[in-house]
Parts: sequence; structure tokens; C-alpha cells
Amino acid sequence: MKLIENAKGLDIEIISGELQDDFSDLVFNTKKIVKDCIFVCIKGARFDTHDVIDEIVKQGAKAIVVERDIKRDDVCVIKVADTRVALARLSAAFFSHPAQKMKIIGITGTKGKTTSSHMLKNLLEKNAKVGLIGTNGITIGNIHRPTLNTTPESYELHKTFKECLDAGCEYVVMEVSSQAVKMKRTEGIRFNTGIFTNISHDHIGPDEHKDFDEYLMYKSLFFTQCDKTIVNIEDEHSDFVLKQSTSVEKYTFGKGGDFEAKNIEYISNKDFLGTKIDICCSNTVREKYNVAETVSDIYIGIPGEFNVYNALAALAAAVISGVKADDLKTALKNTRVNGRMEVAYTSHEFNVVIDYAHNAISTESLIHTLRHYNPKRLVIVFGSGGNRSKDRRYSMGEICGKLADFSIVTADNSRYEKTEDIIADIISKLKPTGGDYITIPDRREAIYYSIENAKQGDLIAIIGKGHEDYQEINGVRTHFLDREVVDECLEKIKR
Repeated sequence: MKLIENAKGLDIEIISGELQDDFSDLVFNTKKIVKDCIFVCIKGARFDTHDVIDEIVKQGAKAIVVERDIKRDDVCVIKVADTRVALARLSAAFFSHPAQKMKIIGITGTKGKTTSSHMLKNLLEKNAKVGLIGTNGITIGNIHRPTLNTTPESYELHKTFKECLDAGCEYVVMEVSSQAVKMKRTEGIRFNTGIFTNISHDHIGPDEHKDFDEYLMYKSLFFTQCDKTIVNIEDEHSDFVLKQSTSVEKYTFGKGGDFEAKNIEYISNKDFLGTKIDICCSNTVREKYNVAETVSDIYIGIPGEFNVYNALAALAAAVISGVKADDLKTALKNTRVNGRMEVAYTSHEFNVVIDYAHNAISTESLIHTLRHYNPKRLVIVFGSGGNRSKDRRYSMGEICGKLADFSIVTADNSRYEKTEDIIADIISKLKPTGGDYITIPDRREAIYYSIENAKQGDLIAIIGKGHEDYQEINGVRTHFLDREVVDECLEKIKR
């Protein structure tokens, strides 16, 4: 394959050597160099491969792509303005531009990306095969594997697109982080649809974004790559995002939007813990996509008001993708997202949910959300991570003390701190609230206790770790998944 020739939109300058445009592989990791590859030098946060070109050439690279003025006699040196852009465009060419042969739908936002993407996957799968890329990993049919980043590096991303295409996928639904846009991982990809869930002050720091303005800029920059844009109209920055979008079609969801939830009903019984809604569609949507003004009785199997918004985002994308009304009603009823308001157990006696809430804001939101389901007693099983800001454990202790009916304080990922010390810090703020609590340092025992001592009408929320399948104590990680512990306890007591 003529790789450089097929890398659309890539401007290059040969500053030394002679270009022979046939390479054995495309590489950007020094541990994966093979003979006659083309190597793309990347400047990372802590390591710049421009500094080890001698070693790269010694290992057999046939050409190197750089953004510095580097001349050598022993290798072809290709200069570009931005090597991250080059890696993205070369990766697309290396895998024969698979993204162009499917419909790619991207979801960005501070919160809701993972849940909305899983919901949309379930909706689209009523009519087509769908690949999924995001925080919880990559899913292609029955194959699932983890990812290091919410949005993989461009080479891995296009490799995954190729796998999806080969597996017969017509769609790929993916989470697009602002960091991915900043690091050019999605450079050159044309998205069929882009979804904006919300934005809040997060991901700001030395290794992420310098301030909120930069964070918002990269979120909105994504929508210059989308044919259609869907935005949460209730977010205070929605107007800014819509103005930045270059999409031909722009839609909104939320109160007063093109897609609006009505008649929200929170349901809790032995068969179902979740929400039922109707969605109302604007004249614009109805005329363009031949959908009724109201689609009634849509069941959402992930509890919570904020998941109504996540569902609205997914439902909006499904409607403009041609999913029929009858499929909208049932596709989300059994949707589950590991560790994200995951319904682990329902019965006429008590219910159990698992969630990733691990700070005061998310914990308070979770508790208020679960109150909609009118539990007789709301039980929270939680701890706090070690070697992190102590404010997090203090505030979680205070919130649970004030808002939960009963708290079971236990271990999270204690890391290099003593679990007992972390619990003591939590209790120092929980106890003064007068809230009812017990401490059980062993997390497995704490989960068992919550279930074995459950009372009629209890809603038990096990929070902090969510989808994580490990527990880190004294710097050692061992396998631990809250959902598995719930299952083994229920099996043991046969409830």
C-alpha cells in the first residue's frame, strides 16, 4: 500500500533521505518497532520519541515522521506540522479508511457519555450491528476488551474501526473525550452524528486542560467534525456549542427542545426498577423523520432523573438514525451499564444498585435520585480512595450522614493508606450529622451485611467502585467486582 499517498489531507516535507512509500507497519510506540516500518515521533507528557531517533533507526525503521528539523543520512525523514495529526491520518490510510464505510456516532460531555452510548447501542441494534468504544471498553459482537483511554489513540481507534467493519458493523458508537480532541486522536474522522450531554468543571489540571475555557473549547471543537449535532438545551453552554457546530442539521433535547421527556414515572417493584417516559418531538423532527408527535411508554432500565437525559440523548440519535417508534419503547428496558446506576437485584423485599459515585457531588445526586423511588430505607455502602484529597472522604461522610437512612462505611481502594484511617476520617464528618451508621472495613463483608440484614422496602446502593474489577490495598490489586459479590451473597442466602 502507498501509505503516504493514501493519507488524505496530510501535508509532508521530505527533509532528508528518499521516500519509498511501502512500509511493513505503522508504529508510534518504541516497544513495537519492526523492520521497514514507518515510525511517527510523538511528544508525550513525560517522554518525547524525537529524543530517541538513534534507537528507532537502529531497530529498523525505514522512515520517521517528525515535527522538528532533523536531517539524517541513514533514514528517510518526513516533516509535518503536527505528528499527532499525521498519526491519525496515516492510521486511517493504513487500515484503508474504515470509518468512511460505516456511520460513526460520537458522544461527548462531562457526564453521561458511557450510559448514553450503551443506550444508543441497544437502540440501534434493533436494526443493525453496532460496535461500541468507550470508558467501559470496546465491544464488537460478543467480543469485549478493555481500553486504556475513553477514546483510544488514533492508531488503535482506526484498528478498532477496521475490526468493526470486518465484523459487519454498520454503526460505531463511541465516547469522545475532550482530551482525545486535544490530542488529535479523532483527527480526520467524519462523524455522522455528534451528541453533547453536558459540561461542568472537571478534567482541569496539568495533564488535562489548563482551565474551563480550554475544556469547553475542545468539547465544542468536536462538532466541527459532525454532519448532525444533538445538544442538551438545558446545559448553560448549549448555545456556545450550537454556534461552534458546523453541522447541517442541529437538534436539541431537554425542556423546550426538539426531543422532550414528558410524564416521567419512577417505578420500583419486584420486576423492574427504572423509569417510564413519553417523548415529544418538535415539528422539525416530525416532518423530516416521519415520527409521531409523542412516543409513549418508553421504559428505561437504568434508574434516575439524569438517566432520563442520557436516554433522551440516545433516543434523539436513534430517531434521526431511523429507529422505529415501537423499538424505542422496548430497547432500553433491559439496558445495563456496568457500575453506572446498575440494577443488581430487584425483589418484593428490597432492591440493590451499584454505582461509580465517588465524590460528594455524585453521591448527593445519586441519593436524591434514588429518593424518587420512595424506598422505606435508603442504605449506602461506601468508602473513599486512599492517597487522594481528604476533602473527598470528609464530604462523602457528611453527605451520607445527612441524606442516607443508614450508612455502611467500608474500604474502597485504600492504596497505601490504612483502611481504618480513611474510615476514621469519614466518620469524623458523618457522626456529627446524627446519621445512623456502622463500620465494616472489609468491603465483601460490608456488602454481605447490607443484603443479609436488608429490611422490607430497602434500597441498597453500593457506591464508589462501580465497574472497577479490582481492589487496591497496600499497593496490591486483587480481583474484586461489587456485582459479583452481590451475586455470590444472594446465591448463598437464596433470597
